[in-house]
Amino acid sequence: LSRNFLTGGLINKKKELRKAQSLITQLSVRPQDPYKHVGNLSGGNQQKALIGRWLIDEYKILILEEPTRGVDVGAKMDIYQEINKLLEQDLAILMVSSELPELLGMCDRILVFSEGKLTAELNRDEATEEKIMEYAFPR
Repeated sequence: LSRNFLTGGLINKKKELRKAQSLITQLSVRPQDPYKHVGNLSGGNQQKALIGRWLIDEYKILILEEPTRGVDVGAKMDIYQEINKLLEQDLAILMVSSELPELLGMCDRILVFSEGKLTAELNRDEATEEKIMEYAFPR
């Protein structure tokens, strides 16, 4: 429950519904039913609904762990677009992903860990799949 919908200790249901409908449209969640239980949505729409929940509280930093795992290509593109919109709003995002193309396409910096230890910090210009794998699995 977000504090944004409380008025005098009571939930403002109309305000809550308006915000839900706005985010459903913004994030292209299907079906566009604010009363549909998130667990009954497809994987991509579940991910979008979670991003929507975070947008309600206007966080400054988001940690996204495997944000597109198990979703179809169309939903991935939608999620990437929303992540980019969040970045334009000066939101910091820490993305944890096992998908190297996702990291290379979305991140300004990539930290590589091997056996629980930081082995490299690569900026966008120097990061490649080969370098990441080299640092992730040193000989």
